[in-house]
Amino acid sequence: MANNWAVRTWQWLAGAFLLMSLATAGFAQVDQQKQESNKPMTKQQAKELFRSVDEILNFVSVDTKLPIEHSVKRKLISREEVTKYLTKKFDEDESARRMERSELVLKKFGLLDRDFHLRPFLLSLLTEQIAGFYDNKTKTVNLLDWIEPDQQKPVLAHELTHALQDQKVNLTKWSDTSLDSVSHNVQDDNRHLEVDEADTARDAVAEGQAMAVFIDYTLKSSGKTLADATPEMMGRLKDLAGDTTGSPILARAPLLLQESLLFPYSDGLSFEHAVLVKGGKERAFAGVLANPPSSSFEILHPDAYMAHVPVPVLRMPDIHPLIDAQYEPYDLGVMGELDVRILAELFGGRELAAGLAPDWNGGIYYAAQRKSATPAEKETSASIGLLYYSRWKNPDSASTFMRIYSSQLGRKYSRLERRQKDEGGENEQVYSTEEGDVLLSISGTNVFVSEGFDLSLARKLRDSIANAQAEGPVRIVQQGHEPALSLAHMLGSYGMLKPALMGRYTSEGHPINTPRSAGTGDAF
Repeated sequence: MANNWAVRTWQWLAGAFLLMSLATAGFAQVDQQKQESNKPMTKQQAKELFRSVDEILNFVSVDTKLPIEHSVKRKLISREEVTKYLTKKFDEDESARRMERSELVLKKFGLLDRDFHLRPFLLSLLTEQIAGFYDNKTKTVNLLDWIEPDQQKPVLAHELTHALQDQKVNLTKWSDTSLDSVSHNVQDDNRHLEVDEADTARDAVAEGQAMAVFIDYTLKSSGKTLADATPEMMGRLKDLAGDTTGSPILARAPLLLQESLLFPYSDGLSFEHAVLVKGGKERAFAGVLANPPSSSFEILHPDAYMAHVPVPVLRMPDIHPLIDAQYEPYDLGVMGELDVRILAELFGGRELAAGLAPDWNGGIYYAAQRKSATPAEKETSASIGLLYYSRWKNPDSASTFMRIYSSQLGRKYSRLERRQKDEGGENEQVYSTEEGDVLLSISGTNVFVSEGFDLSLARKLRDSIANAQAEGPVRIVQQGHEPALSLAHMLGSYGMLKPALMGRYTSEGHPINTPRSAGTGDAF
C-alpha cells in the first residue's frame, strides 16, 4: 500500500513539474539564436505580469504564514539592464571584495587551481544564470521584459518569498553578520571564529524557504505541497535543485563552485523540509527566521539544529608573537563539514567524501601573508602561509583525512619532495615545495597541516594550537565562516540561479536531460 502511494505521488510530482514553465528560453538550454530573437513583452503582457505580483504575494503569505506588511515595488527591466545591474553590484559588493581576498586561500588549500581566475568566471556565471531577483536594498522585485508572464510566475513565487522575509527581518541586516576587519590579535581571532559563519547558514535558510514556496506554487493545482514529500522524494528534489546540466558555465566550474553555489538551494531545501515536517509552517518560516542556524553543520543536520546539539568549534591560541615579525594577518575561519566534504570529494571521490564528512568534529584555519613578498608575489598563493587544524570523531577518520590530504600535494605543487630525514616520527610528513615547507601531522583524532611556514615555526604553531583546545564538552559556535560558503553568501543576494529551478525545458515545455522514473512518461 505504501509503495503504491509512493509511486502515485511520484507521478503527480512528475506531472506537476512537467507543467511548470521555466522563466524563459534563457532558463533552459535553448537554441541561442532563438533565445536572442525574443522580443520585449507587450504593454498588455507587462500589465498582466505586474498584476500577478500581488496575487502571487498573497499565495506566498498564505503558504509561509509570513504577513504582508506592505505591497512590493515592481520593475520591468531589459537584458542590458540586468547585465549592468549585476556588474555594478559585483563591483560594489563588500562580500565580493572579501571573496576576492579569499581566493588565494582557496588556491592554497587546493580547492581552486592556481591559474583559475575567480572574478571573471563568477561574473560570466551571473550573467548566464540569474533567473530573477528581488533587490532588498530598493525593496523591488525585478521582472524580465523578454519573458512571457506565465513563464516568470514560478520564479516570482521564489523571489517574493524573499520580499516577505525582508519585511519580517530586514534581509540586508539579517543576512550579513560577518566581520569586515582583519584580525590582529588573539581576541579578534576568536571573535571572528565565533561570528563569521552565520551569514552563510542564513543564506541557506532564505533560499531553502524560497525553494519550498517555489515547489508549493508549482504544485498548487495538485493540492500537494513540499510537506507531503517522502524522504525518498526529498532526496530527488534535492538532487534536482543541485543539478548543473542546464548551465554550461556552472557544469564546467570547479567542484568547489558547483557545491558551494548550489548549497543554499539544495541543502537549504532539505533543511527547510525537515523543519517543516517536524515543526510545521510557523517554525519552518517565522521560527527559523527568528532563531536561525549558526553553521553549515546545522543545515546539513537539521535534527541537530532542532535539538540544539552543540556545534563543534575550536579555538585559536595567541600565535601572533610567533608570526607577526614576518607575516601580516590575512584570513582565518572555520573549516566546516561542507568544506571537508568538498575537499574529500575532490581528492578522494564522492563515496569517500560521503563516508568521511559526517565524522568531522571541528576545524579552523589561519592564513598569513609574508611581509617580504613583492607586490607581484602578493597576488599569488606563494606569499601565503597556511595552517589548518581539524578534529575528527575517531582516529580512523583522522588518518583517512590525512592520507587523502597528503595525496593531493603533488597536484598543488610542481616541485614536491618528501624529507623523511626531517620527520619527527611516523606521525609526521615533511615536504619541500616551491612555496616553502609543508608539515602534516596526526595525533589521535587531530590532524594538523602547515603550508608555507618553515618547519620549525610550523611545529611551534601546531603545539600551540593543540594545547589551546579544551578537552571538555564542545561549545556552540555562535556564527562562523567557511571558505566554500563565502562564495554562496556573496552571490546569495543576486537572485535565483537557474539550476535551482529543478528542470530542463525547451521553449515548447518538453523536458530535456531529465532522468525518467520507472513509469512510462513520468519524467522528473
